[in-house]
Amino acid sequence: MPGPKLPHFQADLALPKRVDAVVVGGGIIGASTALELAERGCSVLLCEKGQIAGEQSSRNWGWVRISQRDPRELPLMAEAMKIWDGLDARTGQPTGYQRSGIVYTAERGREEARLEAWAPQLAEMGLPGQMLRGDLLQQVMPGHQTKTIAGYYTPLDGRAEPQLATHAMATAAQAAGARVMTECAVRSVETEAGRISGVMTERGRVACSAVVVAGGAWSRLFLGNAGVSLPQLKVLNSVLRTSAVPEGPEVALWTKGFSLRKRLDGGYTIANGTENLVDIVPDSLRLGWKFLPSYLKEWRSLQFRLSGSGRWREEAAQDRRWDPHQRTPFEKCRVLDVAPSQKAIKQAWEAAQKGFPVLQGADVVQSWGGMIDVTPDGVPVISQVDDLPGLFVSTGYSGHGFGIGPAAGRLTADLVTGDKPIVDPHDFRLSRFGV
Repeated sequence: MPGPKLPHFQADLALPKRVDAVVVGGGIIGASTALELAERGCSVLLCEKGQIAGEQSSRNWGWVRISQRDPRELPLMAEAMKIWDGLDARTGQPTGYQRSGIVYTAERGREEARLEAWAPQLAEMGLPGQMLRGDLLQQVMPGHQTKTIAGYYTPLDGRAEPQLATHAMATAAQAAGARVMTECAVRSVETEAGRISGVMTERGRVACSAVVVAGGAWSRLFLGNAGVSLPQLKVLNSVLRTSAVPEGPEVALWTKGFSLRKRLDGGYTIANGTENLVDIVPDSLRLGWKFLPSYLKEWRSLQFRLSGSGRWREEAAQDRRWDPHQRTPFEKCRVLDVAPSQKAIKQAWEAAQKGFPVLQGADVVQSWGGMIDVTPDGVPVISQVDDLPGLFVSTGYSGHGFGIGPAAGRLTADLVTGDKPIVDPHDFRLSRFGV
Protein backbone atom coordinates (compact mmCIF):
# COMPACT_ATOMS: atom_id res chain seq x y z
CA MET A 1 0.00 0.00 0.00
CA PRO A 2 1.63 3.31 -1.08
CA GLY A 3 1.87 5.63 1.89
CA PRO A 4 -0.73 6.22 4.60
CA LYS A 5 -4.39 5.97 3.63
CA LEU A 6 -5.70 9.40 2.63
CA PRO A 7 -9.21 10.72 3.26
CA HIS A 8 -11.36 11.22 0.17
CA PHE A 9 -10.97 14.74 -1.14
CA GLN A 10 -13.63 16.18 -3.44
CA ALA A 11 -11.56 18.23 -5.85
CA ASP A 12 -12.87 20.99 -8.08
CA LEU A 13 -13.23 20.10 -11.75
CA ALA A 14 -13.54 23.38 -13.65
CA LEU A 15 -10.35 25.31 -14.34
CA PRO A 16 -10.83 29.05 -13.75
CA LYS A 17 -9.69 31.45 -16.44
CA ARG A 18 -8.19 33.94 -14.01
CA VAL A 19 -7.25 34.09 -10.31
CA ASP A 20 -5.12 36.31 -8.16
CA ALA A 21 -2.71 33.52 -7.19
CA VAL A 22 -1.89 29.96 -8.25
CA VAL A 23 -0.38 27.65 -5.63
CA VAL A 24 1.65 24.77 -7.06
CA GLY A 25 1.57 21.74 -4.76
CA GLY A 26 -1.07 20.21 -2.50
CA GLY A 27 1.02 19.35 0.55
CA ILE A 28 0.68 21.05 3.91
CA ILE A 29 2.60 24.14 2.78
CA GLY A 30 0.51 24.62 -0.35
CA ALA A 31 -2.77 23.89 1.46
CA SER A 32 -2.03 26.28 4.32
CA THR A 33 -0.94 29.00 1.89
CA ALA A 34 -4.12 28.58 -0.15
CA LEU A 35 -6.22 28.74 3.02
CA GLU A 36 -4.53 31.93 4.19
CA LEU A 37 -4.91 33.62 0.81
CA ALA A 38 -8.55 32.60 0.41
CA GLU A 39 -9.43 33.84 3.89
CA ARG A 40 -8.00 37.24 2.92
CA GLY A 41 -10.34 37.48 -0.05
CA CYS A 42 -7.86 36.52 -2.75
CA SER A 43 -9.03 34.32 -5.59
CA VAL A 44 -6.85 31.20 -5.44
CA LEU A 45 -6.23 28.09 -7.48
CA LEU A 46 -4.31 25.26 -5.83
CA CYS A 47 -3.03 22.70 -8.35
CA GLU A 48 -1.75 19.31 -7.24
CA LYS A 49 -0.31 16.88 -9.80
CA GLY A 50 -1.48 13.88 -7.75
CA GLN A 51 -3.56 13.83 -4.57
CA ILE A 52 -3.75 16.17 -1.59
CA ALA A 53 -0.94 15.21 0.82
CA GLY A 54 0.02 12.32 -1.43
CA GLU A 55 3.74 12.59 -0.76
CA GLN A 56 5.77 13.73 2.26
CA SER A 57 2.93 15.69 3.84
CA SER A 58 1.20 12.40 4.72
CA ARG A 59 4.39 10.36 5.19
CA ASN A 60 6.17 12.36 7.89
CA TRP A 61 6.31 11.54 11.60
CA GLY A 62 3.41 13.79 12.58
CA TRP A 63 5.41 15.82 15.09
CA VAL A 64 4.49 19.40 16.00
CA ARG A 65 7.64 20.59 17.72
CA ILE A 66 9.67 23.61 18.57
CA SER A 67 12.31 21.54 20.34
CA GLN A 68 15.78 21.23 18.78
CA ARG A 69 15.01 23.46 15.80
CA ASP A 70 17.44 25.73 14.07
CA PRO A 71 17.30 29.12 15.85
CA ARG A 72 16.18 30.76 12.61
CA GLU A 73 12.99 28.70 12.66
CA LEU A 74 12.02 29.31 16.28
CA PRO A 75 9.95 32.51 15.88
CA LEU A 76 7.97 30.98 13.02
CA MET A 77 7.42 27.73 14.90
CA ALA A 78 6.21 29.65 17.96
CA GLU A 79 3.55 31.21 15.72
CA ALA A 80 2.70 27.81 14.28
CA MET A 81 1.98 26.43 17.74
CA LYS A 82 -0.60 29.18 18.26
CA ILE A 83 -2.27 28.34 14.96
CA TRP A 84 -2.36 24.59 15.66
CA ASP A 85 -4.32 25.25 18.86
CA GLY A 86 -7.29 26.57 16.91
CA LEU A 87 -6.92 24.65 13.66
CA ASP A 88 -9.72 22.12 14.21
CA ALA A 89 -12.22 24.88 14.98
CA ARG A 90 -10.95 27.06 12.15
CA THR A 91 -11.19 24.36 9.50
CA GLY A 92 -14.18 22.46 10.88
CA GLN A 93 -12.19 19.29 10.34
CA PRO A 94 -10.20 16.98 12.65
CA THR A 95 -6.41 17.21 12.50
CA GLY A 96 -5.60 14.88 15.40
CA TYR A 97 -3.60 17.64 17.07
CA GLN A 98 -2.84 17.40 20.76
CA ARG A 99 -0.10 18.56 23.09
CA SER A 100 1.47 15.32 24.21
CA GLY A 101 4.98 16.61 24.84
CA ILE A 102 8.18 15.55 23.10
CA VAL A 103 11.40 14.20 24.63
CA TYR A 104 14.83 14.23 23.00
CA THR A 105 17.12 11.87 24.88
CA ALA A 106 20.83 11.50 25.57
CA GLU A 107 22.82 8.35 26.30
CA ARG A 108 26.18 10.07 26.79
CA GLY A 109 27.42 13.15 28.55
CA ARG A 110 28.25 14.89 25.27
CA GLU A 111 24.67 14.46 24.06
CA GLU A 112 23.33 15.65 27.40
CA ALA A 113 25.47 18.77 27.19
CA ARG A 114 24.17 19.47 23.69
CA LEU A 115 20.56 19.34 24.92
CA GLU A 116 21.38 21.63 27.83
CA ALA A 117 23.10 24.07 25.48
CA TRP A 118 19.95 24.31 23.34
CA ALA A 119 17.59 24.86 26.29
CA PRO A 120 18.25 28.61 26.83
CA GLN A 121 16.88 29.41 23.37
CA LEU A 122 13.46 28.19 24.46
CA ALA A 123 13.71 29.97 27.81
CA GLU A 124 14.40 33.24 26.01
CA MET A 125 11.05 32.85 24.24
CA GLY A 126 9.22 32.27 27.51
CA LEU A 127 8.28 28.71 26.60
CA PRO A 128 8.60 25.79 29.01
CA GLY A 129 11.22 23.07 28.71
CA GLN A 130 12.90 20.82 31.22
CA MET A 131 15.88 18.52 31.51
CA LEU A 132 14.78 15.13 32.81
CA ARG A 133 16.90 12.71 34.81
CA GLY A 134 16.28 9.77 37.11
CA ASP A 135 12.71 9.52 38.42
CA LEU A 136 11.53 12.34 36.18
CA LEU A 137 12.48 10.29 33.12
CA GLN A 138 10.38 7.37 34.37
CA GLN A 139 7.42 9.67 35.02
CA VAL A 140 7.41 11.05 31.49
CA MET A 141 8.57 7.82 29.77
CA PRO A 142 6.96 5.09 31.91
CA GLY A 143 8.20 1.59 31.19
CA HIS A 144 11.13 2.63 29.02
CA GLN A 145 14.17 0.35 28.90
CA THR A 146 16.37 2.65 26.83
CA LYS A 147 19.90 3.62 27.85
CA THR A 148 18.82 7.20 28.35
CA ILE A 149 20.67 9.14 31.04
CA ALA A 150 18.83 12.43 30.44
CA GLY A 151 16.22 13.96 28.18
CA TYR A 152 14.96 17.40 27.23
CA TYR A 153 11.18 17.62 27.55
CA THR A 154 8.99 20.23 25.87
CA PRO A 155 5.43 19.84 27.22
CA LEU A 156 3.83 22.23 24.71
CA ASP A 157 5.08 20.20 21.77
CA GLY A 158 2.76 17.58 20.38
CA ARG A 159 1.49 15.54 17.52
CA ALA A 160 -1.11 15.49 14.76
CA GLU A 161 -2.19 13.20 11.94
CA PRO A 162 -0.43 14.39 8.76
CA GLN A 163 -2.98 13.20 6.21
CA LEU A 164 -5.88 14.61 8.25
CA ALA A 165 -4.25 18.01 8.84
CA THR A 166 -3.47 18.72 5.20
CA HIS A 167 -6.92 17.49 4.16
CA ALA A 168 -8.49 19.82 6.73
CA MET A 169 -6.62 22.85 5.41
CA ALA A 170 -7.40 22.08 1.78
CA THR A 171 -11.08 21.55 2.59
CA ALA A 172 -11.20 24.81 4.54
CA ALA A 173 -9.50 26.62 1.66
CA GLN A 174 -12.26 25.39 -0.64
CA ALA A 175 -14.91 26.56 1.82
CA ALA A 176 -13.24 29.99 1.84
CA GLY A 177 -13.50 30.18 -1.95
CA ALA A 178 -10.30 28.61 -3.28
CA ARG A 179 -10.38 26.20 -6.20
CA VAL A 180 -8.46 23.01 -5.38
CA MET A 181 -7.70 20.71 -8.31
CA THR A 182 -6.00 17.33 -8.06
CA GLU A 183 -4.35 15.38 -10.90
CA CYS A 184 -3.75 18.74 -12.50
CA ALA A 185 -0.06 19.49 -12.94
CA VAL A 186 1.16 23.01 -13.56
CA ARG A 187 3.56 22.75 -16.47
CA SER A 188 5.10 26.21 -16.56
CA VAL A 189 4.78 29.85 -15.59
CA GLU A 190 4.13 32.64 -18.06
CA THR A 191 5.47 36.17 -17.94
CA GLU A 192 4.60 39.53 -19.43
CA ALA A 193 6.72 42.67 -19.14
CA GLY A 194 9.11 40.81 -16.86
CA ARG A 195 6.60 39.60 -14.28
CA ILE A 196 4.26 36.66 -13.73
CA SER A 197 1.15 36.75 -15.90
CA GLY A 198 -0.17 33.19 -15.72
CA VAL A 199 0.47 29.48 -15.69
CA MET A 200 -0.05 26.69 -18.14
CA THR A 201 -1.53 23.55 -16.60
CA GLU A 202 -2.14 20.21 -18.23
CA ARG A 203 -5.80 21.27 -18.51
CA GLY A 204 -5.17 24.72 -19.93
CA ARG A 205 -4.04 28.26 -19.15
CA VAL A 206 -4.89 30.32 -16.09
CA ALA A 207 -4.09 34.03 -15.86
CA CYS A 208 -2.72 35.25 -12.52
CA SER A 209 -0.42 37.83 -11.01
CA ALA A 210 1.25 35.55 -8.44
CA VAL A 211 2.51 31.97 -8.36
CA VAL A 212 3.59 30.14 -5.21
CA VAL A 213 5.81 27.11 -5.77
CA ALA A 214 5.23 24.73 -2.86
CA GLY A 215 6.14 21.56 -4.68
CA GLY A 216 8.25 19.87 -2.04
CA ALA A 217 10.74 17.49 -3.60
CA TRP A 218 9.66 18.63 -7.09
CA SER A 219 10.30 22.35 -6.57
CA ARG A 220 13.84 22.42 -7.94
CA LEU A 221 12.79 20.74 -11.19
CA PHE A 222 9.80 23.04 -11.69
CA LEU A 223 11.74 26.21 -10.95
CA GLY A 224 14.64 25.13 -13.14
CA ASN A 225 12.35 25.14 -16.15
CA ALA A 226 11.46 28.74 -15.27
CA GLY A 227 15.14 29.70 -15.16
CA VAL A 228 15.29 29.88 -11.37
CA SER A 229 18.06 28.00 -9.57
CA LEU A 230 17.05 26.35 -6.28
CA PRO A 231 19.71 24.32 -4.44
CA GLN A 232 17.62 21.43 -3.14
CA LEU A 233 18.17 17.68 -2.86
CA LYS A 234 16.10 14.75 -1.60
CA VAL A 235 16.62 12.50 1.41
CA LEU A 236 14.71 9.27 1.96
CA ASN A 237 13.24 8.58 5.39
CA SER A 238 11.55 5.24 6.12
CA VAL A 239 8.59 4.91 8.48
CA LEU A 240 6.40 2.15 9.88
CA ARG A 241 3.10 2.09 11.73
CA THR A 242 1.90 -0.47 14.22
CA SER A 243 -1.37 -1.91 15.40
CA ALA A 244 -2.91 -0.48 18.56
CA VAL A 245 -0.86 -0.75 21.75
CA PRO A 246 -2.81 -0.52 25.02
CA GLU A 247 -1.01 1.55 27.67
CA GLY A 248 1.78 2.61 25.36
CA PRO A 249 3.72 5.87 25.87
CA GLU A 250 1.82 9.12 25.31
CA VAL A 251 4.87 11.31 24.86
CA ALA A 252 6.58 11.52 21.47
CA LEU A 253 10.19 10.47 21.69
CA TRP A 254 13.48 10.69 19.83
CA THR A 255 16.21 8.42 21.08
CA LYS A 256 19.14 6.52 19.63
CA GLY A 257 17.85 3.96 17.13
CA PHE A 258 14.22 5.03 16.90
CA SER A 259 11.61 7.73 17.26
CA LEU A 260 7.95 7.16 18.01
CA ARG A 261 4.65 9.01 18.05
CA LYS A 262 1.28 7.72 19.21
CA ARG A 263 -1.43 7.75 16.56
CA LEU A 264 -5.15 8.43 16.85
CA ASP A 265 -5.85 4.74 16.19
CA GLY A 266 -3.79 3.76 19.23
CA GLY A 267 -0.87 2.47 17.20
CA TYR A 268 2.50 4.14 16.72
CA THR A 269 4.39 5.82 13.93
CA ILE A 270 8.02 4.68 14.31
CA ALA A 271 11.14 5.57 12.36
CA ASN A 272 14.88 5.36 12.65
CA GLY A 273 15.76 8.93 13.50
CA THR A 274 19.45 8.40 12.86
CA GLU A 275 19.35 6.88 9.39
CA ASN A 276 18.47 8.82 6.26
CA LEU A 277 19.30 7.56 2.79
CA VAL A 278 20.81 9.93 0.26
CA ASP A 279 20.67 8.60 -3.28
CA ILE A 280 23.53 9.75 -5.49
CA VAL A 281 21.80 11.37 -8.47
CA PRO A 282 22.92 13.89 -11.11
CA ASP A 283 21.89 16.80 -8.89
CA SER A 284 24.19 15.45 -6.17
CA LEU A 285 27.12 16.27 -8.44
CA ARG A 286 25.70 19.59 -9.58
CA LEU A 287 25.05 20.76 -6.00
CA GLY A 288 27.63 18.78 -4.04
CA TRP A 289 29.81 21.77 -3.17
CA LYS A 290 26.83 23.68 -1.75
CA PHE A 291 25.82 20.72 0.43
CA LEU A 292 29.34 19.76 1.53
CA PRO A 293 29.18 21.63 4.89
CA SER A 294 25.89 19.95 5.83
CA TYR A 295 27.22 16.55 4.74
CA LEU A 296 30.21 16.99 7.03
CA LYS A 297 27.99 18.09 9.91
CA GLU A 298 25.38 15.34 9.54
CA TRP A 299 27.50 12.48 8.20
CA ARG A 300 26.61 10.18 11.10
CA SER A 301 22.91 10.24 10.16
CA LEU A 302 23.35 9.99 6.38
CA GLN A 303 23.90 6.90 4.26
CA PHE A 304 24.81 7.46 0.63
CA ARG A 305 23.55 5.05 -2.02
CA LEU A 306 24.75 5.00 -5.62
CA SER A 307 22.68 2.18 -7.09
CA GLY A 308 20.00 -0.29 -6.19
CA SER A 309 17.13 2.17 -5.95
CA GLY A 310 17.29 3.23 -9.59
CA ARG A 311 17.11 6.91 -8.61
CA TRP A 312 20.15 7.89 -10.67
CA ARG A 313 18.65 6.35 -13.76
CA GLU A 314 15.22 7.85 -13.14
CA GLU A 315 16.44 11.38 -12.50
CA ALA A 316 19.00 11.29 -15.30
CA ALA A 317 16.19 10.42 -17.69
CA GLN A 318 13.93 13.25 -16.53
CA ASP A 319 13.43 16.21 -18.82
CA ARG A 320 14.89 19.35 -17.31
CA ARG A 321 13.42 21.71 -19.87
CA TRP A 322 10.10 21.55 -21.67
CA ASP A 323 7.59 23.84 -23.33
CA PRO A 324 4.04 24.40 -22.03
CA HIS A 325 2.50 21.97 -24.49
CA GLN A 326 4.73 19.02 -23.61
CA ARG A 327 3.89 16.30 -21.11
CA THR A 328 6.07 16.98 -18.09
CA PRO A 329 7.76 14.84 -15.42
CA PHE A 330 4.95 15.86 -13.06
CA GLU A 331 2.41 14.06 -15.21
CA LYS A 332 4.62 11.02 -15.64
CA CYS A 333 4.96 10.60 -11.86
CA ARG A 334 1.80 11.60 -10.03
CA VAL A 335 3.07 10.34 -6.66
CA LEU A 336 6.72 10.02 -5.68
CA ASP A 337 6.24 6.69 -3.92
CA VAL A 338 9.67 5.33 -3.08
CA ALA A 339 10.30 2.01 -1.37
CA PRO A 340 11.36 2.30 2.26
CA SER A 341 14.68 1.00 3.50
CA GLN A 342 13.88 -2.41 4.96
CA LYS A 343 17.09 -2.21 6.95
CA ALA A 344 16.00 1.05 8.57
CA ILE A 345 12.51 -0.33 9.25
CA LYS A 346 13.86 -3.48 10.86
CA GLN A 347 16.38 -1.62 13.00
CA ALA A 348 13.85 0.94 14.19
CA TRP A 349 11.25 -1.70 15.08
CA GLU A 350 13.73 -3.85 16.97
CA ALA A 351 15.09 -0.86 18.88
CA ALA A 352 11.60 0.43 19.71
CA GLN A 353 10.48 -2.95 21.09
CA LYS A 354 13.64 -3.18 23.18
CA GLY A 355 13.22 0.37 24.43
CA PHE A 356 9.52 -0.07 25.23
CA PRO A 357 8.66 -3.72 25.86
CA VAL A 358 4.95 -2.82 25.80
CA LEU A 359 5.31 -2.65 21.99
CA GLN A 360 6.28 -6.31 21.68
CA GLY A 361 2.72 -7.51 21.27
CA ALA A 362 2.02 -5.17 18.36
CA ASP A 363 2.23 -5.88 14.64
CA VAL A 364 3.83 -3.79 11.92
CA VAL A 365 0.79 -2.91 9.83
CA GLN A 366 2.47 -0.87 7.12
CA SER A 367 5.73 0.80 6.14
CA TRP A 368 6.52 3.48 3.59
CA GLY A 369 9.22 5.79 2.31
CA GLY A 370 9.07 9.54 1.93
CA MET A 371 11.32 11.97 0.10
CA ILE A 372 12.29 14.98 2.20
CA ASP A 373 13.16 18.18 0.35
CA VAL A 374 16.35 19.59 1.87
CA THR A 375 18.36 22.78 1.45
CA PRO A 376 22.12 23.22 2.03
CA ASP A 377 21.58 24.80 5.47
CA GLY A 378 18.53 22.75 6.49
CA VAL A 379 16.31 25.84 6.65
CA PRO A 380 13.40 26.41 4.24
CA VAL A 381 13.09 28.92 1.45
CA ILE A 382 10.08 31.18 1.98
CA SER A 383 10.78 33.95 -0.44
CA GLN A 384 9.91 35.99 -3.45
CA VAL A 385 12.13 35.49 -6.47
CA ASP A 386 13.88 38.83 -6.85
CA ASP A 387 14.38 38.59 -10.61
CA LEU A 388 10.81 37.58 -11.41
CA PRO A 389 8.13 39.65 -9.65
CA GLY A 390 5.06 37.64 -8.78
CA LEU A 391 6.93 34.35 -8.29
CA PHE A 392 7.23 33.04 -4.73
CA VAL A 393 8.88 29.91 -3.33
CA SER A 394 7.92 27.99 -0.18
CA THR A 395 9.89 24.76 -0.07
CA GLY A 396 12.98 23.01 1.28
CA TYR A 397 11.58 22.38 4.75
CA SER A 398 14.21 19.70 5.34
CA GLY A 399 12.00 17.40 7.39
CA HIS A 400 10.63 20.22 9.57
CA GLY A 401 7.69 21.25 7.41
CA PHE A 402 4.72 19.52 8.99
CA GLY A 403 4.75 21.21 12.38
CA ILE A 404 5.72 24.62 11.05
CA GLY A 405 3.33 24.33 8.09
CA PRO A 406 0.42 26.50 9.28
CA ALA A 407 2.71 29.44 10.07
CA ALA A 408 4.77 28.88 6.92
CA GLY A 409 1.58 29.18 4.90
CA ARG A 410 0.74 32.41 6.69
CA LEU A 411 4.19 33.88 6.05
CA THR A 412 4.04 32.84 2.40
CA ALA A 413 0.65 34.50 2.04
CA ASP A 414 2.01 37.63 3.73
CA LEU A 415 4.70 37.86 1.04
CA VAL A 416 2.16 37.39 -1.74
CA THR A 417 -0.29 40.00 -0.44
CA GLY A 418 2.28 42.45 0.90
CA ASP A 419 0.82 42.27 4.41
CA LYS A 420 3.05 42.71 7.45
CA PRO A 421 4.88 39.37 7.76
CA ILE A 422 4.11 37.19 10.75
CA VAL A 423 7.88 36.99 11.37
CA ASP A 424 10.90 38.55 9.69
CA PRO A 425 11.39 36.54 6.46
CA HIS A 426 15.03 37.55 6.03
CA ASP A 427 16.52 34.22 7.13
CA PHE A 428 14.35 32.35 4.60
CA ARG A 429 15.25 34.38 1.50
CA LEU A 430 16.25 32.46 -1.63
CA SER A 431 19.08 34.90 -2.30
CA ARG A 432 21.05 33.64 0.72
CA PHE A 433 22.29 30.85 -1.56
CA GLY A 434 23.69 33.35 -4.03
CA VAL A 435 20.94 32.80 -6.61
